[in-house]
Amino acid sequence: MSTPVSNTPRPSVIQLAIKEKAALYAAYIPLFTEGGIFIPTSRDYKLGDDIYVLLSLPDDPQRYPVAGKVAWVTPAKASVNRTQGVGILFPRDEKSRALKLKIEDILGGLLAADRPTQTI
Repeated sequence: MSTPVSNTPRPSVIQLAIKEKAALYAAYIPLFTEGGIFIPTSRDYKLGDDIYVLLSLPDDPQRYPVAGKVAWVTPAKASVNRTQGVGILFPRDEKSRALKLKIEDILGGLLAADRPTQTI
């Protein structure tokens, strides 16, 4: 007997290394309850697509695995100041909650800043 073939595509795997606080500030999505991150990419994604991200944070050798979902898409040529890419929603789990707290701890007072970001 043959095994049924799934038509569901496997999630993409993206490695994202954020080396500076300013870059983390520009990419972090605090409006998502569970947290999220903007990933610059020219690859086409649709809302709801699964993406597996290996995220590295500033001054931290650890890589954080995140099995997220595409929550918004910034298309090519969206506007002058927008980078093409996708916003990834972190899943509702303990690891993601810990990652969100870690990112917010790194950013500290920057979260209250009024500087533009790549996010909504």
